[in-house]
Amino acid sequence: MIKVNIEVNSKSWHKKIKNQKKYFSKKLKKISKIVKFFRGKNITFTILLTNSSKMKKLNKKFRKRNKATDVLSFPFFSTNDLKSIKEKNFYIGDIAVSYEIINLRSKNNNFFVEFDKVWVHGLLHLVGYNHIKNKDYFKMSGIEKRILNSLTQ
Repeated sequence: MIKVNIEVNSKSWHKKIKNQKKYFSKKLKKISKIVKFFRGKNITFTILLTNSSKMKKLNKKFRKRNKATDVLSFPFFSTNDLKSIKEKNFYIGDIAVSYEIINLRSKNNNFFVEFDKVWVHGLLHLVGYNHIKNKDYFKMSGIEKRILNSLTQ
């Protein structure tokens, strides 16, 4: 089971997603069936629904990039450490998402489709996926597509 703590510090998110807990719980049930890592475990993460100004500050502080970005992931464990965890209950990290960037992208697509792409991407980073090498990119991209397809059904 995957649990999420939701922090909202931008009013725009409240207007767009009235019941964030319900929104995520339905989607996380589907994800736990697709990603093997989640099976048989009780995993928790936090998502911060914020704005571009806060994202810029976080990006500058943690990645030394002085610009806003769509999503940031802060894994609690390294990929190697994740593989060696024996406990069934643990915290995997934090994700931050920018409302303005998602909203801007949704001019060409549905807001919720764009939002799901971003937070799912962040969640996969929390469980050790990355896109540094081409083979890793294709592996992560394939899992993202499977998850996103299941979320729209």
